[in-house]
Amino acid sequence: MTTDELREKLTYTKKNGYTLLTPEQRAEMNAYAKRYAAFMDACKTEREATSWAEAEAQAKGFQPMTPGKALKPGDKVYLNNRGKNIYLAVIGSAPLEEGMNLCAAHIDSPRLDLKPMPLYEDSEFAYFKTNYYGGVKKYQWPTIPLALHGVVSLQDGSVVTVKVGEDPEDPVLFITDLLIHLAREQMQKSLAEGITAEQLNVLLGTEPLEGEGADLVKLNILRILNEKYGITEADFRSAELTMVPAGKCREAGLDRSLLSAYGHDDRVCAYAALEPILELENPVHTCVCVLADREEIGSVGISGMQSRAFDTFVADICKSMDADPNQVLKNSFCLSSDVANAYDPTFADAFDRRNTSYVNYGVAIMKYTGRGGKSGASDASAEALGHVRKALDGAGVLWQINTIGRVDLGGGGTVAGFMANRNIVTVDAGVPLLGMHAPMELVGKLDAYMMMKASQAIYEV
Repeated sequence: MTTDELREKLTYTKKNGYTLLTPEQRAEMNAYAKRYAAFMDACKTEREATSWAEAEAQAKGFQPMTPGKALKPGDKVYLNNRGKNIYLAVIGSAPLEEGMNLCAAHIDSPRLDLKPMPLYEDSEFAYFKTNYYGGVKKYQWPTIPLALHGVVSLQDGSVVTVKVGEDPEDPVLFITDLLIHLAREQMQKSLAEGITAEQLNVLLGTEPLEGEGADLVKLNILRILNEKYGITEADFRSAELTMVPAGKCREAGLDRSLLSAYGHDDRVCAYAALEPILELENPVHTCVCVLADREEIGSVGISGMQSRAFDTFVADICKSMDADPNQVLKNSFCLSSDVANAYDPTFADAFDRRNTSYVNYGVAIMKYTGRGGKSGASDASAEALGHVRKALDGAGVLWQINTIGRVDLGGGGTVAGFMANRNIVTVDAGVPLLGMHAPMELVGKLDAYMMMKASQAIYEV
């Protein structure tokens, strides 16, 4: 053989996906991007994503899963876990004990939650106090338009939904920053210290009510909230309210090849797992879509991936089909779908260029995540990676291999370990992302589209 023939046979070269797309695939990709953008505009919190997914599932014939419900191949069931996360399943024709094909992603994103008693006035400014949720760079949150989302449980037990800042006629909210002319001391601090957590106070208004007494600006804000939502200050004690960036998912780049939005991490993977299962009919193996909450803070709590709610859902399906849950989980496969770090040439020193993912090169497969010496990593086996490789190659899905940057620089995790702890063979995969955990993030349309095709391939194995 010549050296050129040997090179062709033995070496591996990644290719930009745009050089491989057919015109039909390009049209399909752009159509998918529009559907995904609509989902993102409607779903900025895990509650909103769960509600949206439930409504779409019901429209596609999914029924709530109840204990003892008789199931047969082709049936579609779901469990809405307390309005915070959701599991969907389509029953396959093969015996359940042959295992399930799962795609798991999370629908929570970094944000600023309001403290339990958030409202105060200082120097005739009314503010909300916040507590950041998940890993954020605190300096990124001042001076950008913010929206208020969430729910409040009132004294009579009713729950009111709050959303301010998304409608074009709504006001938006802001966190202020110190003017550059007086910021000499601030500018000498590290990025981590330049804006502190206790300075992430959301400015609500400056107009006082007419009358005598203290805190008239605060009182005016309470009046506005009470007139629109029936809220009193005491109701903040039983509320889930959060600040997120205001605005819609937008095409980005002069070539429109990117999408800019809040919460691509990890709703770009969540939607990719959800859309195919909504269209799935009569699969061979039972397929499950898991949209989890709380991943950004360790997957803890009643709606996180460590919750027994998922085990209960699986157990109920197994009971309805007279299957052993242990055998079902043992023979199952899960694609743990979470965003990956995309190579950014502006910050090239943070990456190992030979082992990182690139925008427009397809789904990023991660053998392991974790920190340093693979701390906290699930670390998929060669056989598990071979399973994914065969499924994705067979479906024409573009994919690449990825690690989280330089070994001792940092790291991260996904829900993979919690699925693997249940004796489910699990592999991490995701969409390469620029600006992960920033208020606005960037993904490539091509990569988002390929993530959907990858989820579809796993369901159809």
